[in-house]
Amino acid sequence: MLKKLLKSVREYKTASILAPFFVSLEVVLEVIIPLLMANLIDKGIYDGNMNMVYKIAIELIICAILSLIFGMFSGMFAAKAASGFAKNLREDLYFKVQDFSFSNIDKFSTSSLVTRLTTDVTNVQMAYQMIIRVAVRAPLMLIISLAFSFSINKTLSLIFLILIPILGTGLFLITKKVHPLMEKVFKKYDGLNNVVEENVAGIRVVKSFVLEEEETKKFQKVSNEIYKGFSKAEKIIALNNPLMQSSIYLCILLISWFGATIIVNSNMTQFTTGELMTMFTYAIQILSSLMMLSMVFVMITISRASTERIVEVLDEVPTIKNNKKAIKEVKDGSIEFKNVGFSYIGRKNKECLHNINLKIKSGQTIGIIGETGSGKSSLVNLIPRLYDATEGEVLVAGINVKDYDLESLRKEVACVLQKNVLFSGTIADNIRWGDKNADIEEVIRVCKLAQADEFVSKFKDGYDTYIEEGGTNVSGGQKQRLCIARALLRKPKILILDDSTSAVDTKTDSLIQKAFKEEIPDTTKIIIAQRISSVENCDKIIVMHQGKINGFGTHQSLLKNNKIYKEVYTSQMKGSEE
Repeated sequence: MLKKLLKSVREYKTASILAPFFVSLEVVLEVIIPLLMANLIDKGIYDGNMNMVYKIAIELIICAILSLIFGMFSGMFAAKAASGFAKNLREDLYFKVQDFSFSNIDKFSTSSLVTRLTTDVTNVQMAYQMIIRVAVRAPLMLIISLAFSFSINKTLSLIFLILIPILGTGLFLITKKVHPLMEKVFKKYDGLNNVVEENVAGIRVVKSFVLEEEETKKFQKVSNEIYKGFSKAEKIIALNNPLMQSSIYLCILLISWFGATIIVNSNMTQFTTGELMTMFTYAIQILSSLMMLSMVFVMITISRASTERIVEVLDEVPTIKNNKKAIKEVKDGSIEFKNVGFSYIGRKNKECLHNINLKIKSGQTIGIIGETGSGKSSLVNLIPRLYDATEGEVLVAGINVKDYDLESLRKEVACVLQKNVLFSGTIADNIRWGDKNADIEEVIRVCKLAQADEFVSKFKDGYDTYIEEGGTNVSGGQKQRLCIARALLRKPKILILDDSTSAVDTKTDSLIQKAFKEEIPDTTKIIIAQRISSVENCDKIIVMHQGKINGFGTHQSLLKNNKIYKEVYTSQMKGSEE
């Protein structure tokens, strides 16, 4: 797990090495300073030797300044290494998600991925900074201070050996108790992000149904659960402080008692006042080191849950991969389904498409109609490999889609899906998602084909009109037409419109289809629709029912021979006939 994470350090390895190096120098000087203080008291002040006082004072000042400088450098390099590591880790996570198929995305919720890219990475960043600085400083100071204290007085140093295991056991029990609590808290974070995401994305629906109060209660409930989880964990972590303070005070009391006794009994021949002061300093350094180690353990405990969640994403294997000898050219827009079955969870008994056999010639316009949940979208999602068929084969231009280079295939299969998404930026920028090098004349041409130029031209800034996040400043029909224009700019061999003219009036829908027929006759067009009027002029129409093809033919032949199609036609045309 750590090996996987440390790959993200990369160019910050030097800073990650220099930080503990300067920390080590800082610790050495901090441990030497108490010895100099002992000499200052015993050999300078006690003996009345002012020359010795001045000499040791200068040494103390030099050590203090160097310690300050080394501390500054260690902090600077630790901050650089940790922030750089977090930057790389976020990039690695983001690039990993870009390779995910739809089924991989389905496994992780959007809110969970956002939490992992933000909160979890921040926790790991803080832990990494503590590891390369505090986790080096604490054990090093503990070991050196303990060694120096034994060199001064072995008897008094035994006090540390008695207290350290007791304190260490207490800290271990605290961290062991906190970890499962933190795992639960971070799962609650996913829920919190999900509530916020849904509320912000659907704010118009919330307000139109006057459900602000209910949404607020939902948020407060999740937020309160996080508060309770953190509070419970923090209460346990708070035991660190009294445990540490008790150990420090007990240690100082024992050193004071036994140290003073040794000084008095030996008349300062076995133990001096300066050495006693040094032992006090080492006691604080040793126990503070343990305190720092406990903080590191707590931070590692908190970040451990985050680390596991991050590695889970990094270890996720994309279900859709490029073939090693991938074909990079799609010759035409012909499509064939051979005994295709598909399940979102990969289980045959849970298939939403069953035994699909279908042939579509290049350049044909195919309509797909059927009730909600009949498998229309699932069928077309297999063509650009947004999902892979569970069984059977999907062929484009006579070649299995699994044998194509993914980028090459998807460039030739343009999709306008049910959920139309526009991004922040100008209208022209959004259209150029289809081709970033397209000039404005080409942008206008495809907008005319999609019947979008008429309303875009009426905007004050025309094609430079800024689209708000999610396209909130344009209507549903306008958004659909802009998305169609964006797909057309790719000049694809296959164009899939998944119910993408549902918000467009029938006249505009008819004009769009007419433009398709005249301007892109060689492109295979697949139109999923709920309205018969949107598909009746197609070369052929597929009738989907419960994951199977119930009928396939022209409008007239289906009216005569297909019961489902006839029922839909009759129900939709009844009003107009009357």
